[in-house]
Amino acid sequence: MKLGLLGGTFDPIHLGHLLMAETALDGLGLSQVLFVPAGAPPHKQDLAKTPARHRVAMVERAIAGHLCFAMSRVDLERPGPHYTTDTVRLIRQQYELSAEECILIVGGDSLVDLPTWYHASELVTLCRLAVAHRPEYRPDLAELEAVIPGLRTRLDWVEMPLIGVSASDIRARVRAGRSIRYQVAEPVREYIEQNQLYRS
Repeated sequence: MKLGLLGGTFDPIHLGHLLMAETALDGLGLSQVLFVPAGAPPHKQDLAKTPARHRVAMVERAIAGHLCFAMSRVDLERPGPHYTTDTVRLIRQQYELSAEECILIVGGDSLVDLPTWYHASELVTLCRLAVAHRPEYRPDLAELEAVIPGLRTRLDWVEMPLIGVSASDIRARVRAGRSIRYQVAEPVREYIEQNQLYRS
């Protein structure tokens, strides 16, 4: 089994998240992708988040019907702060995975920020990193390797189609009364509308 992990606040989950998961699933031959809604990510503790029940409900609606997508509440059912290293360790224990079978899916921007992550050097021994990147984007791997030795051998590159969607832009569009159709899955758009999320 090769299990992909895609974490995020998912506030809201959008088509960019789903495309990243599907691209990794297909490109790396993963058995499943596990969406992991963040509880209390240390780098976002000062930012207001939509309550977890809404974010979970949107993830559930977005991935419904996809046989290879599932969701984990591992970060929502324990006290924070929630560090990715701890999350990966817990999921490996739960699914009895080796480091080679556990694939953390991240964007190219997250790879650049990796040296600032909690216990980043340990993280790359616990899992492989599937980096969704664009052909024109080339991070300085030598610089990253100097901070996180062995990083290059833990990376799997996944070519990511260009899609300019972000959760912050979606929230802003909702506040402004603008359409978010085709930026989120239709059941997610309906949920946002029904629950009046992001209105103020």
